[in-house]
Amino acid sequence: MPTPVLMPQMGESIAEGTIVRWIKKVGEKVDRDEPLFEISTDKVDAEIPSPVAGVLSAIAVREGETVPVNSVVATIGDADSVAVNDGSAGVDGSTSDETDGEAVPSVTAGAPAAHADTSPAEPANGHGTDDQRRAKSSPLVRKIAKEHNVDIRDIPGSGIGGRVTKHDILEFLDHRPASPAHVPGTTGHVPAYRPGESVEIVPLSVMRKKIAEHMVLSRRTAAHVHSVFEINFQRIAQLRDRHKAEYERQGAKLTYLPFILKAVADALRAMPVVNASLDGDNVVYKKDINIGVAVALDWGLIVPVVKNADAMNVFDLTKAVTDLAGRARIKQLKPEDVQGGTFTVTNPGIFGAQFGLPIINQPQVAILGVGAVEKRVVVIDDAIAIRPMAYLTLGFDHRLIDGATGDQFMSLVKRQLENFDPVAV
Repeated sequence: MPTPVLMPQMGESIAEGTIVRWIKKVGEKVDRDEPLFEISTDKVDAEIPSPVAGVLSAIAVREGETVPVNSVVATIGDADSVAVNDGSAGVDGSTSDETDGEAVPSVTAGAPAAHADTSPAEPANGHGTDDQRRAKSSPLVRKIAKEHNVDIRDIPGSGIGGRVTKHDILEFLDHRPASPAHVPGTTGHVPAYRPGESVEIVPLSVMRKKIAEHMVLSRRTAAHVHSVFEINFQRIAQLRDRHKAEYERQGAKLTYLPFILKAVADALRAMPVVNASLDGDNVVYKKDINIGVAVALDWGLIVPVVKNADAMNVFDLTKAVTDLAGRARIKQLKPEDVQGGTFTVTNPGIFGAQFGLPIINQPQVAILGVGAVEKRVVVIDDAIAIRPMAYLTLGFDHRLIDGATGDQFMSLVKRQLENFDPVAV
């Protein structure tokens, strides 16, 4: 019995995914849970395992194409069911599965998947009724439209069935007239190069596009303010030297980061407004303290989440960060590993940066940037001394957090790091 392979739901708010790479080819055997294809979504890049053992008999969605979650992307059958196509044709041309009230698009031979999703309830032109197009936009798209007073029906959708994607609405906002003085026919776009220049043009990766969209959205949404504190890491350095060998015997490399995460988690528990989110005119206070840790990858950036960080000691945090970062680098993160973050820590200091001014990870209201820990000359008790010092920068949303509140939060972090309780190690 052939088994359809679906585009997985990789997060609560994820409505679509992009096939980045097919790991298996049509006609190849695949074991259950063996990596079958690689996808990229708003939240994570991941290798998707096969739901069953068998033979990859057909591929319905080609590399680089984006389809809604629960769309059929391939079929796994026995050796006799291998189709004659190599990914440019559909599964069988007659798929009628339905999920979440929408018909799963079928793909006919020789037609790209992105243009073959005419459901029975829609006209053949793919646009459908206004209500259908609105239903095909994700909650995030509708939220952006509401915040910017935009009618989704005015935006040409590039997604399947005329679906308005996040890229569509951000592109629409980028080119919307900024004021009455706007000159008709101009978009404000400055060409990146001139004819005749020696250039190399490389398309953005799916992850890079998602990062760009998130960063622009955050800058449009939050009133960013940054506050920088200098921290004396002498106490942390002493504790790290004392426990480093013991941690290594247990398979964990002790760095400064787990100490910082512990101090941040305790400060978030003391000041829950920094752990909150804004939802229109409401403040949503999060009961769980889940800290996202930005991980730099060769192909982009991802933020896996340490859940219930306030319940962990330094050793637990060390193991959690090591595990998440390791799996992020080999694309083995699960959907739940990148969901539910309430605060984010990013560490540009590992590359030598003194400090940075990070952009808030929506819908959170604050983010901490960690600068390099370096020995500097400082004044302690009216005497000159050399201490390991670092700048920590809090970026916060001034719509919810005032400067005094942000500085109080950082004062708590500073106090704990400079007087760290050894019991927590």
